[in-house]
Amino acid sequence: MIHQWIGWIGAFFFAICAIPQVIQTWKTKKVDGLSGLFLLFWLSGELLTFTYIIIDDMTLNLTHYPLYANYTANILMVLYLGYAKYHYK
Repeated sequence: MIHQWIGWIGAFFFAICAIPQVIQTWKTKKVDGLSGLFLLFWLSGELLTFTYIIIDDMTLNLTHYPLYANYTANILMVLYLGYAKYHYK
């Protein structure tokens, strides 16, 4: 039971770590400091790891909800930042 709380708390912090950047980008419409290659690598890592977790969970008949929440939040944020990088020029 305690390991589930640890998972949820860790996933929460990973899921919110990009929020300050998203808020700053939303408010200022500036993305000068964001590297397009960084965003591409970040998105690729999120998508591939999320896919791995889902496949592994299906194989083992498990569901890691904290990880699903974390990766979903991060994928949405990196997609927004990628959109902003190429839209707010």
